[in-house]
Amino acid sequence: MSGSGKKVVDVAFKASNNIDWEGMAKLLVSDEARKEFATLRRTFDEVNSTLQTKFSQEPEPIDWEYYRKGIGSRLVDMYKEAYESVEIPKFVDTVTPQYKPKFDALLVELKEAEEESLKESERLEKEIAEVQELKQKISTMTADEYFEKHPELKKKFDDEIRNDYWGY
Repeated sequence: MSGSGKKVVDVAFKASNNIDWEGMAKLLVSDEARKEFATLRRTFDEVNSTLQTKFSQEPEPIDWEYYRKGIGSRLVDMYKEAYESVEIPKFVDTVTPQYKPKFDALLVELKEAEEESLKESERLEKEIAEVQELKQKISTMTADEYFEKHPELKKKFDDEIRNDYWGY
């Protein structure tokens, strides 16, 4: 197998092991999304299987002696020399260096967005807990107890009363 072909197979194999298909499937809510996801997974598996079988095998060596017996050594030697002189160019990746900084910047942005999201989620969880608590206590709560938790409302009402503003 050529070096670059084997490298492609190795990368594809490692990538397939690192994908959390079940975790991603749990995030899908619509039937259409599930169908598209199943198609994506099936296609990925087919491509990965092709890479594993087609590119993971070394080509069979040519039996030059067999051809010498049937064709003649001059012609076979000429083909052998031509075959051995063929150089397959090595793959040089010129795309990754262009997109690597952009990808890294997106990863940083993703981490920041994730942190903000977690903070906002935590804040909302606290707010939900407060509302749940208030919902349970509202029938027996006095105005003083409510104003202890919301002093800004008490100040607003006191200011309205002091300024003789009764809402009409």
